Amino acid sequence: MNPLARIGTLKLKLGLVIVLAILVTLVTMLVAARLGLRLRWGALVALTLSLGSVQLVAHGMIAPLRAMARAAEAMARGEHGQRVVEPGRDEVGQLAVAFNTMAAELDSLDRARRDLVADAAHELRTPISVLRAQLENAVDGVQPADLPALLEQTERLGRLADQLLDLSALEAGGTTLTRRAFPVADLVAGCDVTRAELPDGLHVRGDPDRLRQVVANLVENGRRHAPGAPLVVRATARVAGGVRIEVEDHGPGLPDGEAERVFDRFARADRSRSVPGSGLGLAIARSIVELHGGVIHAEAVAPHGCRMVVDLP
Repeated sequence: MNPLARIGTLKLKLGLVIVLAILVTLVTMLVAARLGLRLRWGALVALTLSLGSVQLVAHGMIAPLRAMARAAEAMARGEHGQRVVEPGRDEVGQLAVAFNTMAAELDSLDRARRDLVADAAHELRTPISVLRAQLENAVDGVQPADLPALLEQTERLGRLADQLLDLSALEAGGTTLTRRAFPVADLVAGCDVTRAELPDGLHVRGDPDRLRQVVANLVENGRRHAPGAPLVVRATARVAGGVRIEVEDHGPGLPDGEAERVFDRFARADRSRSVPGSGLGLAIARSIVELHGGVIHAEAVAPHGCRMVVDLP
């Protein structure tokens, strides 16, 4: 019970508790004097009633702090689903709101960590299984090792490890950008595209290596989902400044509700289709774009296909 829950500041609550203690003491002393009680007995009764009333009121103020302390101890043990009751509008109530927000974010991060471990283990399982089967057959003399296949799976493991380290550095803010202005045409150098619509003289400012990595990842993603289909890269100057880069394929497109999720780590737009790749390319592209202060999104192309749009400042 918190009779002072409607009061908006802790300072005012403490002031009211002090005034209450004084009033209880004065009233008790006056009643004791009228009843003819000795001063010491009146003082003792006044002290007892004052402490009792203050304890009753203060309990409602302290209970949320004790609840937060217990919840914090549980969270330290890894129980991130803890929440506390928000007792009011004062500083303790604001602290409870902040605590619940922090707990929700920690819970979300913990789930993301578990999902990342599970997804990484799933991606590692396939090449490791192939390597183990090939090596076991070679050791048992069933058939000689297929060295090209072993090399392919080893390179796949290496790419996955490099991408995980790259994404970790990007998300942790440990990547330094070397910004300079350069022709936007440099972004598609070495990319397997059907057509590049890049205006002459259009420049973009950023880290050339990182932005080329963005376009390369988007092109590779389009090629995986639409092998053999036309793939177009175009760039335009934005009215508000900056550059818009689009990578458009004519594959099966995105299922409903998947436009944002495809940029998550290890995401698959359609898990029923066997599409090669680690599922990290688009997540890395988004991190690089956001590191440049830009945004990236996916949109459908009629009648079918997908367009990845990057807006850079």
